Amino acid sequence: MASPISANKAELLAIANAVASEKMIDKGIVIEAMEEAIQKSARSRFGQENDIRAKLDPVTGDLRLWRVVEVVEEVEDYFKQVDLAQAEKLESGSKVGDFIVDPLPAMDDLGRIDAQSAKQVIFQKVRDAERERQFEEFKDRAGEVITGVIKSVEFGHVIVNLGRAEGVIRRDQQIPREAARVGERVRALISKVERNNRGPQIFLSRAHPDFMRKLFAQEVPEIYDGIIEIKAAARDPGSRAKIGVISHDSSIDPVGACVGMKGSRVQAVVQELQGEKIDIIPWSEDTATFVVNALQPATVARVVLDEEEGRIEVVVPDDQLSLAIGRRGQNVRLASQLTDSQIDIMTEEEASEKRSREFAERSKMFEEELDVDETLSQLLVAEGFVEMEEVAYVAIEELAAIEGFDEELAEELQSRAKEALERQEEGYRSARRELGVEDDLAELPHLSEEMLVVLGKADIKTLDDLADLATDELIAKKREAPRRRQSASDALAGAPPARRPQRAEDKGGVLGAFGLSEEQGNEIIMAARAHWFEDEEDAPASVSAEDAAPAADTSDQAEEAADAESSQ
Repeated sequence: MASPISANKAELLAIANAVASEKMIDKGIVIEAMEEAIQKSARSRFGQENDIRAKLDPVTGDLRLWRVVEVVEEVEDYFKQVDLAQAEKLESGSKVGDFIVDPLPAMDDLGRIDAQSAKQVIFQKVRDAERERQFEEFKDRAGEVITGVIKSVEFGHVIVNLGRAEGVIRRDQQIPREAARVGERVRALISKVERNNRGPQIFLSRAHPDFMRKLFAQEVPEIYDGIIEIKAAARDPGSRAKIGVISHDSSIDPVGACVGMKGSRVQAVVQELQGEKIDIIPWSEDTATFVVNALQPATVARVVLDEEEGRIEVVVPDDQLSLAIGRRGQNVRLASQLTDSQIDIMTEEEASEKRSREFAERSKMFEEELDVDETLSQLLVAEGFVEMEEVAYVAIEELAAIEGFDEELAEELQSRAKEALERQEEGYRSARRELGVEDDLAELPHLSEEMLVVLGKADIKTLDDLADLATDELIAKKREAPRRRQSASDALAGAPPARRPQRAEDKGGVLGAFGLSEEQGNEIIMAARAHWFEDEEDAPASVSAEDAAPAADTSDQAEEAADAESSQ
């Protein structure tokens, strides 16, 4: 490109139009860049200290140069200021504070160095405008599928030419074992767009589950129109994927519509994903049903939901175990991602052993704590009672309704259960005091003696120790699912009741094992910090008027001394 500084008027406008058209930016930005370049070159000609301005007419191409000076009484900067006498020569009637325009002669030509410097200014300005245009164009397009041409492969990352910008498919966002060849067309999902000093960074992905969603929307008109919805998707890129679909029109089969005639629709997606096998399963609001569908082609015998733990136990026949788990755990891993739950697979034999072990442990606990015979304790476990609190505080009518029980026996069991809880509480209280946990902590809300023992073992023994904790350090996470007692029908069906988690560290917080909610955790922390605010409120009141008086006198004396020193 010829130097715009040394070009004539027509050439200047032609260059501005050509650059604006080529880079797809506003012509005004190019004109502004030229003016800035001319100003820089003019300063090198007339002096860098001068405040020189340039104006290029976008219609005629006329160029005006001038120097701006300020009228002052006493000149300090001879390059940017003039006195009244000099100002009168430049412009009559000037007064102090005015800014005067001092025209400069037009530059017919510039030296080679000046021209190169001006070029750099123009190119930088145009480059910045081009980057901004690219960012504005792509910043709201995250989640779209875009087609580009592979420009290069650098350190395993694929650089894609998107026409007016470039995107990158990082190594971890590519389909494994997919060969990227320069010049080939490729489709990818715009995962995110970031702004940095080198221009917009457009990150693309071919491994994201949403890429598969968008491909199905392109191949299946019912999904594009919203009649069929993909509720969940999970991928093991390049190997296998699962999607859960639902139809909002009862006359349309969601699975059949996604498969298409002779599998034409799903095969189009499979080919784009380099042969990735796709399982299309019907989505269901019932978690157990959806889990059974998600584990296809394995046959599921029973599903046990543990809402409090957020886990799902799936029991399968012995000959279906390997099929349910899949190669390298792929099938159960994808099912877990699809259902957003942790799925544990076990055989019927393992489930039976687990139920027998838990049944025996709970029966023994009730037998020892309530001082009852084995038959009665087993009846309680079979009815779904898991913890002593449930026996102690359940409605009398519910206990009396158990076959072989009456109201008198129910009352006696509740009385013994409450005594057992008191013994446990006393044991925890003694252990807490042995650990040195202060009694002030026992007065805080939501904290039991058992929790205080756990705090003591974690070396949290005073109000200040507890007050220094953040809420997430005290509790694991927000726990909203209520505990549910297993019904007798569930027990007969063989479903093990939910158990309290045993280890706080599994949940991340000191008291994570106790299922405290975030609100309760906040109340505990604020109650522990209450004495800090009480101390602050009491602090000013502890200073008497007599104590405050000398301080005032001292300040008065200091002011008098300062006045005396200044007068000297």
